Formats: sequence, structure tokens, C-alpha cells
Amino acid sequence: IPQASRFLFMKNKVRMICDCYAKPVKVYQDERLSFDLTLCGSTLRASHSCHLQYMKNMGSVASLVLAVVVKEGEEDDNPDPNQEPQSKRKRLWGLVVCHNTTPRFVPFPLRYACEFLMQVFAIHVNNEVELENQIREKNILRTQTLLCDMLLRDSSLSIVTRSPNIMDLVKCDGAAFLCQNKVYTLGVAPTESQIREINQWLSEYHMDSTGLSTDSLHDAGYPKALSLGDIV
Repeated sequence: IPQASRFLFMKNKVRMICDCYAKPVKVYQDERLSFDLTLCGSTLRASHSCHLQYMKNMGSVASLVLAVVVKEGEEDDNPDPNQEPQSKRKRLWGLVVCHNTTPRFVPFPLRYACEFLMQVFAIHVNNEVELENQIREKNILRTQTLLCDMLLRDSSLSIVTRSPNIMDLVKCDGAAFLCQNKVYTLGVAPTESQIREINQWLSEYHMDSTGLSTDSLHDAGYPKALSLGDIV
């Protein structure tokens, strides 16, 4: 779903097109108005010509689109009494699209009932997403416990040579482990010489820190990051 369309569906969660062959009516703005008119929240707003042509190609004349908006993020369990409670951020999860091969107008009571139905459906989606997140967190904690136990009972190499390994804990395409001047790799990883160069750079510029966590070595200042390509 294009970003512009996402914004419109967040503003107006029910979108109705009665007849894609209907001729749009031009809106004239009074010159005395100091701001631009917006029809984002209006059901009378005309659709883009590309979308109308898309409907014609499908043989669809009328459509009713319902937005499924869910909440994401975590609420603070112990909010500051001096601060206003912050609501969860909303995002567009998906769309329910109804098509008709002939022109059709959906009255407001029916559209309102459909919108309420989507709100109930969104609650169930939220519950499923939260349950999935809880299961994922439990799996991560269990894997973390197993890896820590392996480190305590076995050698450090066990986190890359045995199962589960470090890639089961961190979502990634590859991993590299440098231990006793030997390089061990899993999945997609740089070459041994490139890993040693990264290690040398870390030792020189980040020796005093407890570690480096970054989404981009280039943004972190590694001078040879571009030569690594899409590997990291």
C-alpha cells in the first residue's frame, strides 16, 4: 500500500466508490481562504485516475474499502502521575476490499456497521500479534539461557559449533566469531581477512567501550564499510 494511501486510510477508515465511470466534479476554493482545502476525511473525494483505471481493468464498477488499524508498541505499566498517558502508536495493518460489478451506493448506517466490525476485527488482530510477540520473547529467553549454560559448561566455541547457536538468538543472515586468533563464521559473512580488519578497527577505536551495536558499519565510521557490499 503506497504511503500516501496509508495516510488517507488512517484519516478516513471507510472509502466508497459508487461508480468508477462517474465524472468527477471540480472543487473551487474561495480566494479569501488563507489555507488549502483538504478532502482527506470526505467520502465525496474523487479517486485517482490510476485507481479508477485499475478498477475498470478488473471489471469492477463500485468498491467499498475498510481499513484495519491496529495499535503497536508497549504502554508504560508505571506511568508518571505528572504526565499524560501516551496512547499506543497506530498503523495500517491491512484492508478489506469489497467490489461490485454495477454502480452501488452503500448507505451510511451500513458503512458505520462495517467500520465497527473492522474495529472488533482489529482487536482480535492485536491480541494475536501480542500473543505472537510473547511466544517470540519466551523463545529468545530460552535460547539465551541455553547459550549461557553452554558458555559456562563448555568452551566459547559452542555458541557457533553447536545447536542452538548465536544465529538462533539474533535474527541475522550470518555471524562471525573470533576466538584465540581463529575466525569462525556462520551463514553469510565477510571473508576472514575482512573480519580481522574489522576486529583491528574495533580494537583501535572502541577498546574502551563495552561493545559496539550498530545497523551500519558505514554510519559507525568504519572506513572500509563500502567494500563489504551487501554482506553486512
